Amino acid sequence: MLPTYPLRSGRPPRSSRGILEEAAAELFLEQGYAGTTIDQISRRAGVSRNTFFHYFPAKSDLLWVGVDAALAELPAALAACPAELTATDAARWALLRLAAAWGPAEVPWALTQSEVMGTRSELEASALSRLARAAPLLARCVAARAVREPGELRARLLAQGFAGAVLAVAAVAVATWARAGVDRGELSPYLDEVITPVCTGYAPLFG
Repeated sequence: MLPTYPLRSGRPPRSSRGILEEAAAELFLEQGYAGTTIDQISRRAGVSRNTFFHYFPAKSDLLWVGVDAALAELPAALAACPAELTATDAARWALLRLAAAWGPAEVPWALTQSEVMGTRSELEASALSRLARAAPLLARCVAARAVREPGELRARLLAQGFAGAVLAVAAVAVATWARAGVDRGELSPYLDEVITPVCTGYAPLFG
């Protein structure tokens, strides 16, 4: 006879991370990003300051929860690229694979509410650190497919330039998608529209 377990009623308990995200969103809407402190967010969430820093190294990290989660999947997406793809097509394939998970309801609230929350300048500043972390990963993937001889410097430098360019236009695509309103649709078409020309332009340079 199979064992039985008591039924649990109500919603499952939310994690401290999720509660902090909600508390921050509420406070940013109420009093703006600049006017909200980490202590206020922690108090609203009912957790300690130490708990806050366990999940978020800085206040600005709350603006990028969904994006950071997607970027954390970038190494796996790059590793999964089909072997027959060229260097630039592999980058496009990986980025579109990440974008496929972003439907019209998944747009980060920090992007849709940036005017109300006063987060535009902080988003622009903190976006650079995300690009700086993602660019080397993308460059290594491209170089691995483009370099034909050990120490081939030209291909490695091209890979770095390509990674920076394609991530920069990807950031623009995400911002455009976020501002498009309720009829924005999926992220993938926005992303593909801007990264495909970059891939097409760089492809002949890798030879």
